[in-house]
Amino acid sequence: MKMAKMISALIVLLIVAGLAFYMFGNYSDGYRAGTVIKLSRKGFLFKTYEGDLNLGMGIQDQNSQVSVSNIWPFSVKASDTASLRILGNAMMSGKRAKLHYREKFVTVPWRGDTKYQVYKVEMAE
Repeated sequence: MKMAKMISALIVLLIVAGLAFYMFGNYSDGYRAGTVIKLSRKGFLFKTYEGDLNLGMGIQDQNSQVSVSNIWPFSVKASDTASLRILGNAMMSGKRAKLHYREKFVTVPWRGDTKYQVYKVEMAE
């Protein structure tokens, strides 16, 4: 009986650890540069800022049947005032910005609508 309880506790612990990693871990990280074209505050209970970045890419081949979206959606925490200030300045001036992000495995309401969480913003030169 004691062995069954230990095995059950170990299984529960592994499941909780796996779910925590899946929910809070990073799938990838990196940066993207482009022109900020939208920044809005959203959420009913959990407020976040959602934005769109125009990457400025396009397909040069006229025979291609592939459609590529050059708009990249991202989320920013409402408490990250430094990044929000730079994003607002970049959007109003029309200058390019470099957004550092972490891609999460899943989206959850308190992190925003996208899997891409911006944590640092720089004005491009």
